[in-house]
This record gives sequence, C-alpha cells and structure tokens, in this order.
Amino acid sequence: MPVTNASARAQTPLNMRRVLPIFTLVFVDILGLTVILPLLHLYAAAYGADPLRIALAIAAFPLAQLIGVPVMGALSDRYGRKPLLLISQVTTCISFIMLGLATSLELVILSRLVDGLFGANLSTAQAALSDITDKTNRTRGLGITGAAFGLGFIFGPVIALISLELTDSLAVPAFTAAIYSFVSILVTAFIFKETHPPAKRGPGAQLWLSPATLFRYLLKPGLGILLLLMFAQQIIFFGYESLLGLFTLTRLGFLGRGNAVLFLIIGLILVTVQLRLIGRLSAKLGDGRLASLALGLLALGLLLTAATPEAPHPLYLRELVERDLLGARQSATEIIIGDLGVDLPTNENRGFSGIVWLLIAIVPVSIGAGLIRPALNSLITQSVAGHEYGRALGVSSALVSGANACAPMIAGLIFQQMGTSTPFAIGGLLMAGLCFLSMQAFGPRSKRI
Repeated sequence: MPVTNASARAQTPLNMRRVLPIFTLVFVDILGLTVILPLLHLYAAAYGADPLRIALAIAAFPLAQLIGVPVMGALSDRYGRKPLLLISQVTTCISFIMLGLATSLELVILSRLVDGLFGANLSTAQAALSDITDKTNRTRGLGITGAAFGLGFIFGPVIALISLELTDSLAVPAFTAAIYSFVSILVTAFIFKETHPPAKRGPGAQLWLSPATLFRYLLKPGLGILLLLMFAQQIIFFGYESLLGLFTLTRLGFLGRGNAVLFLIIGLILVTVQLRLIGRLSAKLGDGRLASLALGLLALGLLLTAATPEAPHPLYLRELVERDLLGARQSATEIIIGDLGVDLPTNENRGFSGIVWLLIAIVPVSIGAGLIRPALNSLITQSVAGHEYGRALGVSSALVSGANACAPMIAGLIFQQMGTSTPFAIGGLLMAGLCFLSMQAFGPRSKRI
C-alpha cells in the first residue's frame, strides 16, 4: 500500500467519543510509568548497584520490549486490541507491585523485564487509533497519544517527588504507579470499545520477530526507510534525553530542582505541539514533509544545545554543589553522580546567559520531538494493510526500544571520552543527515514514499 504525501488535504474530523477513551487510558498508563522512570536508578542504587548494574536495570525494560512488543502487536492484529491492552495493563500493574515489594536488585530487574515483555500498552493504543482514523487525520490521532505522554511527563515526576517527600520510601511511588495502572485497566475494561473487529482481522500472523521477518520489513519499499529513520532518530534523541541532566549540571550547575523545571517546560511544549499544532501541520505539509521538518528542528536544537556556554546560574556555588553531591549525608543519586567524576563549573561567569541559551535550544528540540514519532508512525501505517497495523507499529516500537537500550551507553561513552558537548554536536550533525535523507525519500520526486 503506497504512502501518499499530499501537500494539502482535507482532514476527516476525529471521532472524539472513540478517541477520548484511548487518550485516557494512555495518559493514566504513562502517568504510572513516569512516576517510576525518574527514580529507577534509585531503586537499583538502594541495593548497592554500581553504575554498570544501574545501567542494566534501566536497560532491562527496553531490551525486553524488543521481544515482547512485536509479539503483542501481532496478537492484537489476530485477537483484537482490547484483550491485548488488558493483558498488557495487568502485567504492568503487577510489575509495579513487584517493584514496590522488591528486596534485591534481581527483583528490581525482574519487575522491569515483566513489564517490558508484556507491556505493549502504547503501541497497541496506537494501533487502536490507527483503526479509527484514516490517512488524513491519523497523524493528529497519533499525536493524541503523544499529548498523553507529554502530560504524564509533566505530572508523573511531580507525583514521584511528592511521594518521596511525604514518606521517604521508594515503595510508595511504585505502589502509586500500580494504582494508576489499575485505573487504566478499569478504563479499558468498561469504557474502551474494540476498534479491530473480527471481520478486519487477518489470518494467523507470525508472532515472533525473527531476523528474517525484521529484514523483510526493512527491505519492503517505503516501509524500510521509515523504520530505519525511526531507529536512527531515537538513538540520537534518547542519547540527548539521557545526558541532559548531566549536561546541565556541568554547564549550568543545575541539580534536581533546576532540571525539574526544565523538564516541565519540555512537557508543556510537547503537549501544546501534539494537541494544537500537529493536526494543522500534517494537513498543510503532509506527513512526509512533517517528518523532515521535525528532524530539522531536532538537528537545530541539538546543535544549539552543544553550543550552550558554561555559565552557571546566579545562585550557583561550586563548594555547595560539591557538598550536596559528595557530602556526609549524600543520597543514592548523589553517590552515583559523584562516582562519575563530573567536572563542575567554576564560580566564574555566573549569570543567566547559559539558562537563556538552553531555554532557546530546547524549543526546537521539544517541537521536533512532539512531531517526529506521530508523523513516522502515521507513514508506517500507510505502508501496510489494515490488518497489519499492530505488527507494524510493534516493530516500530521494538526498534525504538532497541535504540533506548543502547543510546545511553553510546552517548555516555562519548560524553566521558570526548567532552560534554560532543554527543550533542555529533547528534545534531547526524540528525541533519537524517533530515536530508528524509527530504530525498519524501520529496515530490520520490515514488516509494
């Protein structure tokens, strides 16, 4: 099924009565997940994990998703979205309870493996949205899931911090996430209506994502380039995400509160883009050009980030930050940061210039991040038949998970060996190359996409 790239087209209105339940269940799911994500390294550190084992605990979820998401996507094509959503949400809820009850690092890792193997909530919800949209409004519909993610990105870390402040227990955020996950189960069971009826389901699909199957998808005209773009941009972007907090520490002297405000701003931009802008831009530009625009914005933002001057905020004092990081009453997070051997900025050149520069840089990064995955996933669904939406999006999500598993290691190695700006500069240049590639693939002369 060829992918069209009309420069302008009339959009079919979204059926909000069917979209809103999907938005709600995704938001509640993401809220539970984002309560845990900012604290996951603390769960590992609480059991004496060194940085390498902490990285393993963080990588366990995306590594498991490499296996689980394609399987769950194929099963949703065969048996419908609702039963697979319920299975995925129940196991996610169980994994959060396991995390709250964990008494060893091995149980922490096991809880993340369980969630990764069976937790295909987002990709199955994206398949459900693809079922009830067409090519004129699918990017906007998929943007709804991105907006839910952005809202969860705003509120989840705040809830985690409040939970820790009130209880001083890592079990409480995990159990809080389990409650939100249970609410999403109720939404799916009683409000969500099946979007993939038996008449539209294909014959028994292969469930295992074998190398041969993956290569078949990658070699398929049109679809292969989309999957490669999804994988490549995610490696670069997740490397940026995983290093941003460390970068702001070394350039601006930011600790927890400063980064919390920064991520709050990013979340607000993501929500605005995905609720207000993506539908209009998709209708005006077409999904192919929208993807190229997103890649260009990401490249610009990464290059601007690399050029952020070393100018600590006005209240920064190196001695106080060192005491907070390595003092006698250090927390698990501070121990980890201290062990990395980070070079803190000096007390000179304090001011607002670095903060203002970085705030400018995160605008194109956040806008590009809000546009790229809905645009690419919309193009992916236009490259396959309707009964393959779940499997195609599952492969896309599996490649994203693979990128998420290796990106922190690659970016972190470059950060330590070649300098704090280098991973962002290299990432910006590579993202610019992906933008050029997408312009060639999605341009008016292209017959494939």
